[in-house]
Amino acid sequence: MENENKEDKQEFQKFTLDGYTYKTLLTKKWLSHKSYVEKDPGKIHSFIPGTILKVFVKDGQKVKKGEQLLILEAMKMHNIITAPMAGKIKKLYVSTAERVANKHLLIEIEPDEIVESSKSKKIKIKRK
Repeated sequence: MENENKEDKQEFQKFTLDGYTYKTLLTKKWLSHKSYVEKDPGKIHSFIPGTILKVFVKDGQKVKKGEQLLILEAMKMHNIITAPMAGKIKKLYVSTAERVANKHLLIEIEPDEIVESSKSKKIKIKRK
């Protein structure tokens, strides 16, 4: 009987998906989940815990796509982290001999070119 009263107190929530509006009761798990955050390609995170062996760049430096940024030692392996795009080093968050955790923000790159896509076309903007 108590469970029925609790369910009666819940209100239907409206949400729209692909142009259709739905009404449903949401679970506590759903209400407390983290919202999806789109990945920023300019933010480079560690993929495994380890130690920074060497940093090849500094704040404000211009880099090319594929250029070596740093070496991350993890599980006795030297992982060379390269630039995913051409741009300028906006902020360097690590230094040599620093230990980092998994998913630690290492470097932030400001891209030379921003590409925004929509359903109909792509727009390219060159930064100066």
